[in-house]
Formats: sequence, structure tokens, C-alpha cells
Amino acid sequence: METPSTDRPAIPDRLEHLEQSEEFRRLRGSFRGFAFPVTAGFILWYLLYVLLSNYAPGLMGTKLFGHVNVALALGLLQFASTFTIAAWYARYADRRLDPPAAAIREGRTAGALTEPGRADS
Repeated sequence: METPSTDRPAIPDRLEHLEQSEEFRRLRGSFRGFAFPVTAGFILWYLLYVLLSNYAPGLMGTKLFGHVNVALALGLLQFASTFTIAAWYARYADRRLDPPAAAIREGRTAGALTEPGRADS
């Protein structure tokens, strides 16, 4: 017995076609354009903190006011920068990533889920 043909391509074929679509490439590029530089910057910022803690104990032990020294202030800034980056990403995703992702997911963009010259039912 032969399996009846369907109007839609198989799921792996559809996903491969989706990954090759211009809309998906732009979405992926937009994500990478934000995530990679911000991640690299945060890692460098953290590495600076660790290196200063290990190799500049005099600087890190400098009192700023009361019992607060440079090391404590930089450590607290690590937490603050983490939450700031998370909020920044959430805002970026809401404006730049979520609308095109929703359009691709719903198949509203031309050619996102359909083969060229073929309408998706």
C-alpha cells in the first residue's frame, strides 16, 4: 500500500525550509547582534572583578566609606549589572524579537513556512 501524499511537506523539510528563510535569518541575526556583544561585555566585566580581586588586593581593599570597600562595591555592581542586562534584554526582545518570531510562528510572513510557489493550507 502506498501512503497518500499530503499538501504539506514533512515536518523536517518544513523546519529546514524555515531555517533557510530570510525572515528567520534576520531574527537570528538580531538575537545574535544583541546577545553576543552583551554576553562578551559581561564576561569581561566579571573577569576584571576576579582579576582585580586576585592581583590588586590593595585597590580592592580601599575603603570608600564606613565598612564599604571597592571590592564590596564592585561585587554589588555585578548583581546590579546582571539585573540591568536582564531588563534590557526583556525590553529588546519585546520590541525586536517577539513580533517577528510570532509572525514566523503563525506563518504570516511570505515564504516563512511554505515552499516557494505553494500556498500553505
